[in-house]
Amino acid sequence: MKIGVSREIEAGLAGRAAGGRVGVSEYVAWLEQVSPLSTAERAAAWRQAATGLPRTPPLSDEAISRESIYCDRG
Repeated sequence: MKIGVSREIEAGLAGRAAGGRVGVSEYVAWLEQVSPLSTAERAAAWRQAATGLPRTPPLSDEAISRESIYCDRG
């Protein structure tokens, strides 16, 4: 089967497939198995799964600063 995609999408798929050391066809088949849902369906499933989780405050700028993360490495 042939599917028409832009050269940018084709290049992106080829790069990701090469990163996993598989062909583009195998990579696309894997993507289908991993995520058979549409983008909207995945978003709705994520929202539903997140319902009821406790709200936590965001981390402070200090907590996520490079210095804080790598303080032991110099």
